[in-house]
Amino acid sequence: MNDSARVWVSGPLEPFAVPEGAVEGLLYRYRRYLVVERGVGASTIRGYVRVAGQFLDGRVCSDEGDLDLEQLRAGDVTAFVVARCPSQSQGSAKLTVRALRSLLGFLYLEGMIDRPLAGAVPSVASWRLSGLPKGLSPAEVAGLLESCDRASVVGRRDLAMLMLLARLGLRAGEVAGLELDDVDWRAGEIVVRGKGDRRERLPLPADVGEAITAYLCDGRPKTAQGRVVFVRVRGTQRALTGDGVSAVVAAAARRAGLGVIYAHRLRHTVASDLLRAGSSLVEVGQVLRHRSMLTTAVYAKVDVEALRTIARSWPGGAS
Repeated sequence: MNDSARVWVSGPLEPFAVPEGAVEGLLYRYRRYLVVERGVGASTIRGYVRVAGQFLDGRVCSDEGDLDLEQLRAGDVTAFVVARCPSQSQGSAKLTVRALRSLLGFLYLEGMIDRPLAGAVPSVASWRLSGLPKGLSPAEVAGLLESCDRASVVGRRDLAMLMLLARLGLRAGEVAGLELDDVDWRAGEIVVRGKGDRRERLPLPADVGEAITAYLCDGRPKTAQGRVVFVRVRGTQRALTGDGVSAVVAAAARRAGLGVIYAHRLRHTVASDLLRAGSSLVEVGQVLRHRSMLTTAVYAKVDVEALRTIARSWPGGAS
């Protein structure tokens, strides 16, 4: 079934009639379960519902759109994953298996399948801390910022967002969620709404504050909806999403000739710069607001030259 027929699944849950059709009705109930019972974030819900729709489309058994879930077996679940995941990136494959486990748990809870099948979903092979975070050089960061046209409304908005990402290491969703009341101009701080609805205060560097001020004074439309700082400039002037913020970074990277770059690369850049400046992993974790040091530990591999000093010589090689 065409994804355009499911536009309703990505917006806020509204009190309208359940969509017609077996797949659409089930997706609506599943999304409501994620929102009300599980408290899942909006971006995660979009991903889960998209995967669920693709899985359920494969269970349609008639021209009328009837669903065949009574005959669902572990082999069907495994076949879906095996057919889909090899062509996906590791992150997308992990989303697929998480979403499928969630859907199958919901179906069992609703009594639509007669056995718990979440355990039949294969895991995605991965090794923690195997990757090397890729930061940007100072010249590349400067190129990103210079690509913004400060004489235009869009350019002033984009520059302010890029400054928050590049100087404070915020996540794209945190930039999108920043509200006017979160900026404490007197104290020179901002309140960041992080994962799990955690709220933490961070110092607001002068250059970042100047970029935000330029946008608020001569950029943010008076007709903007809500109290969020950054809004769309075309169409309905509502809040940007985290995906929208990352798209701004990607567009700036293309203008600067840097290839494909998204918001999280700037977060990696902040961490790498802190380490090279002499900050400890504990301090990096505090700046990035990691809940666990295991998350920060991946940056221990960034300073290759420092690692050379503690590496043992290969047996039989030059000492």
